[in-house]
Amino acid sequence: MKILVVCQHFYPETFRINDITYELVKKGHDVTVLTGLPNYPEGKVYKGYKWFQNRSEVVNGVKIKRCSLVGRRKSTLMMGINYAWFAIFGCLKALFMKKDFDVVYVYQLSPISMTWPGILVSKIKKIPLVIHCLDQWPISVTTGPIGKESVLYKVLEKMSIWSYNKASRIIISSKSFKRYFENELKISAKSKGLTYYPSYAESDYENVGQIENNVFDIVFAGNIGPAQSVETIIETANILKEHKDIMFHIVGDGLSRQVCEDLSNQYKLENVKFYGFHPVEDMPQYYALADCFIITMVDNEVVNSTLPAKVQSYMLAAKPIVGAISGEVKEVIEEADCGYCTDSGNYRELAQIITRVYNDKEKCSYFGKNSYLYYQNHFEKNKCIDDLITIFKEEIEKGA
Repeated sequence: MKILVVCQHFYPETFRINDITYELVKKGHDVTVLTGLPNYPEGKVYKGYKWFQNRSEVVNGVKIKRCSLVGRRKSTLMMGINYAWFAIFGCLKALFMKKDFDVVYVYQLSPISMTWPGILVSKIKKIPLVIHCLDQWPISVTTGPIGKESVLYKVLEKMSIWSYNKASRIIISSKSFKRYFENELKISAKSKGLTYYPSYAESDYENVGQIENNVFDIVFAGNIGPAQSVETIIETANILKEHKDIMFHIVGDGLSRQVCEDLSNQYKLENVKFYGFHPVEDMPQYYALADCFIITMVDNEVVNSTLPAKVQSYMLAAKPIVGAISGEVKEVIEEADCGYCTDSGNYRELAQIITRVYNDKEKCSYFGKNSYLYYQNHFEKNKCIDDLITIFKEEIEKGA
């Protein structure tokens, strides 16, 4: 197949869509990506991509076409401009895409306007459009300052319903998303073929091993934003600071990183280390360090319905998982029997959970084995890629 992938973020930014496209090429498909200029998470366009550099390149067999984009920086205003810029210039770029594609695949993160270049190509070339929803819109915006009763939310809701209804098929990364589409957006599974399609983890996280250093190392990896509630980890570390052989490692960057570092400094914590952002290829060393992984999120109806991709990475690394998180992640961890969870924000009980895992090495090993087994049964990479290919073929055949 000739597949056009649309996503505002792509290599050298670190998102799972990179690996998906590489795997599609390995299986013999012709893949072109329409994307913007890399600037995540720092918010500044990367060196080598300014002043019309590298607007077209090939990486691992994937053809990349980049449109103009301003960096998102660190302000809400600039983030909004960044989003609008891609929607506009992505559509302009799409008008000049000459290739005959068989299907358009939108890897939809935030915002929903990320889908518009894909909608345009689908309409012009009369080919199927598959939207892979990882962030539900517009409900995702309620994790910030925009309320559901606001005029802006109502506008975004109409925009989102219009965009999703342009898809031939919508695939969802969490089972809970289905309720939102059907109950809130009035988009039925029957009309748009809502299909559960879970994320997988890159192969780099498998067989990472274990670094033995006589310390119980707890690793958080990923975005450090308001939704991730990493402050909960800092509060937990403060409770456990007398346990000199329990260390917390925070690997990642985001809007809340400085707040979390300031809180750690305020408590004068020596059991917390921040490492900043690292690309995927650097992450196995931190996964090998982990005796246990940790996940925290705020208590929010949007967040509770998501299954962050880091869960799959943690599981593939065959380590136990502890968390202060509600909703689908908690359900998955409990179903897999691979760790302990308490409610979002409950740092006191999270500290108790960590102590329990720390004191029971046999249980720790048991959880790690269950993590890996659950991953293989539910998220195995090759099966996920084959399922995606099947979805594309079904939509192409329907449109033929």
